[in-house]
Amino acid sequence: MRFVVVYIREAHPTDGWQVKQNEDEKILIKDPKTDAERIEVAKDFAKQFKVTIPVVIDTIDDKTEKAYAGWPDRMFLIGADGKLKYKGAPGPRGFKVDEVRAAIKELPKK
Repeated sequence: MRFVVVYIREAHPTDGWQVKQNEDEKILIKDPKTDAERIEVAKDFAKQFKVTIPVVIDTIDDKTEKAYAGWPDRMFLIGADGKLKYKGAPGPRGFKVDEVRAAIKELPKK
């Protein structure tokens, strides 16, 4: 089993819809315009928040986000067969770790 973070478009960029909490916490990020810029922002995110699992990046045209409706953020479980096994509600309130655990237990055993 493998877990990854898929870094999608920036939810609250300084040149878009900013929220006060981001300003207060000095999370001030311009909306990336290229894949290379998005990669740099994702690297900074992983470092700042001490992310220990692999981080992969959605393309600048948001192909993954559009396919899964992953904005603002969600938890997904994809089976070894490539099929969606669990889709959580929008986070962070929609992050139901117990639901994900239960969905993992339902996966076929090897």
